[in-house]
Amino acid sequence: MSAPPAAIPALPAASAARPVPSWRRWLPAATLLSAGWFAVDLGHQAGHWLSGGASFSLAAAAAAALWLWRPRRRTQLVETDLQGWLERLDALLPRFEALGGDAGERPQRLAELRRTLAASQLQIAVVGMEPADAALQGALAAALAGPAGITVHWADPLPRWSSCWSWPAPFAACDLLIHRLRPPLGAAELRWIEAMPSGQPAWLLVAAEPTVAIAELRRELEAQLPPGCGERLLFWNGDAASLPASLEPLSVQLGQSHRCWRQATRLRLARDLHRSWQAELERLRRQHLDTMLNRTQWAVAAGVVAAPLPSLDLLVLAVANGLMLQEMARLWQCPWSGEQLRAAAAELARASLALGVVEWSTQALAGLLRLHAATWLVGGAAQALSAAYLTRVVAGAMADVLALSSGVDAPDLERIKREAPLLVARAAERERLDWQGFVQQGLQWLREQASAAAT
Repeated sequence: MSAPPAAIPALPAASAARPVPSWRRWLPAATLLSAGWFAVDLGHQAGHWLSGGASFSLAAAAAAALWLWRPRRRTQLVETDLQGWLERLDALLPRFEALGGDAGERPQRLAELRRTLAASQLQIAVVGMEPADAALQGALAAALAGPAGITVHWADPLPRWSSCWSWPAPFAACDLLIHRLRPPLGAAELRWIEAMPSGQPAWLLVAAEPTVAIAELRRELEAQLPPGCGERLLFWNGDAASLPASLEPLSVQLGQSHRCWRQATRLRLARDLHRSWQAELERLRRQHLDTMLNRTQWAVAAGVVAAPLPSLDLLVLAVANGLMLQEMARLWQCPWSGEQLRAAAAELARASLALGVVEWSTQALAGLLRLHAATWLVGGAAQALSAAYLTRVVAGAMADVLALSSGVDAPDLERIKREAPLLVARAAERERLDWQGFVQQGLQWLREQASAAAT
């Protein structure tokens, strides 16, 4: 494939309400006064011919007021902001450095994205299972040429087998995808069509034999293709001379929507890069959180060993570690106060108690620890490990809360209370996946505690 703009790997679009000019705020009142004055004047004039002119004027003014202040369907003016996405990407670079790493190749990728966004011509990629001849390339470029400049990229033939059936990355930077097909469709062609990038305009160029009835072939393909693909079918007989007539529907849309397609591509590329970087940043945060938990959970367990507590007090101990919550807030750059953090964590802890996380972990650990008599040298071993496990679950759910509340100045405790059972259940399921690893760490910690107590 000829070198298209640099590929960008694949959060809802940034939006901002369009500012309302100050003079428009006074427009309804001014209009109402003008209409009232007009109605009153009209009433006075009509009073010369009609009896009850004053009542007529009053009724007309009231009718005008009711019409002006009638309930209207509120329309929200929303506009996507490409510059806003670029500013978000710029703001993510120092966050990677704050986590102990470096920006790496991200500044270069962002600069490459800016160059791609600056391109004004439409980028069209043409793909297929078979190579295209030179006559087809020239005819297609000439048929789509119009007032909007275009750049056509011809891809190498798609493989007939793939381990992931994922489109090559360079296609993401193109505004339009044209997929050449030749009936009957094979399994590989259908798989590639199903895997076409979402949110990217794509048309299917079908090479049909001259003797084939187009209407019948269309019905056959619509029955095989995913929903929506039947509206983007273009048929041609394989002759380059007839290609302009076959591409006329697409050519008309190019003339009408090329600016919209180009803007949509710019927003999609910036949004997808932001999503990719946010996912990488979240992975780094979870790694730091895991290191933090490996330190905090055993401090909680040591406190339980020193003073065994009932299960409800385990919750208090697991979430009252203000130092851990403050470190998590710094990790996610959350501006919440210590009291707000503890209130949010307390809601998650109550959900943990309601879901039986404490009882399940205590029973499971007690059954495992009976197999290791040496661990019972430490009193309350099962309870201590259960407190450590609960700390991991609550901290994992709290990390989800902080990730979902990015940019929020204060926690919405009612919302956290509603979503706490689901967040805790997800966190507990993640921790159960590494249950054996946690048990091994716990046994090692108990042996260290027993050795320290013996000396």
